[in-house]
Amino acid sequence: MSTPFTADAVEAIKRHMNDDHAGDSLIIVRGMGGRPEATSAVTSDVDAEAITFTIDGGELVRVPWGATLTERAQVRKAVVTLYREACGRLGLPARGEH
Repeated sequence: MSTPFTADAVEAIKRHMNDDHAGDSLIIVRGMGGRPEATSAVTSDVDAEAITFTIDGGELVRVPWGATLTERAQVRKAVVTLYREACGRLGLPARGEH
């Protein structure tokens, strides 16, 4: 997949998601990734089209952003949008800004 992000940027995004938003990742996988039974989700890749999670220790689940991203600054907004949509689908209250 194409990516407008450098390898360092991808690593930083993955680290931030896994260190600070692991619970949000699981909600995204359950609500937007079609895996409501997932028990764990680790951000494993990010590109212009989607964010990819490794769930339950092995399966890869790609969740499309809904639009092609062209710069790193768009990732935060895209993740928040996925999180809020996932909460809505799962009937969970969304927290405030991340």
